[in-house]
Amino acid sequence: MQKFILQGLLRGALTEPPPLPDDAMLAELGRALESRAREKLGRSLAIRAVDAGSCNGCELEIHALGNAYYDLERFGLRFVASPRHADVLMVTGPVTKNMREALERTYNATPDPKWVVAVGACACDGGVFAGSYACMGPASSVVPVDLHIPGCPPEPAALLKGLIALVETAG
Repeated sequence: MQKFILQGLLRGALTEPPPLPDDAMLAELGRALESRAREKLGRSLAIRAVDAGSCNGCELEIHALGNAYYDLERFGLRFVASPRHADVLMVTGPVTKNMREALERTYNATPDPKWVVAVGACACDGGVFAGSYACMGPASSVVPVDLHIPGCPPEPAALLKGLIALVETAG
């Protein structure tokens, strides 16, 4: 036992190094998203995250958008607690049979104009859970999806780029 403890102390952590900061790219993405949202809506984007049965990997990346590094609030973008205040629903995970009705109700409670973004492989096409007896399938099998952001999970920068593309193409 002592041998394993000593090896653990000498070897150090077995984690990946953090990504290199690219503050200029991040600031540019945030400013672009904010300006396009203001052009289309006349105000900033309000985002509601909906977990339809995921493993929480995508939620971690979505929540990273609100942390001190990405800080969407500085660009006027915000996460909201109620679908009644949202412009964008970011759906994660394959839609489980238990979450189908909740997703439909959330979609119906969101005022128009609204956009739905399928975040991650599971929300896009079912991912590793495709065909499971407990899943309805991807988000598009339950609600209309405007944008798919693939990845397992997608990085926060990819989420920002996807939101920019969504707002640019929105009518």
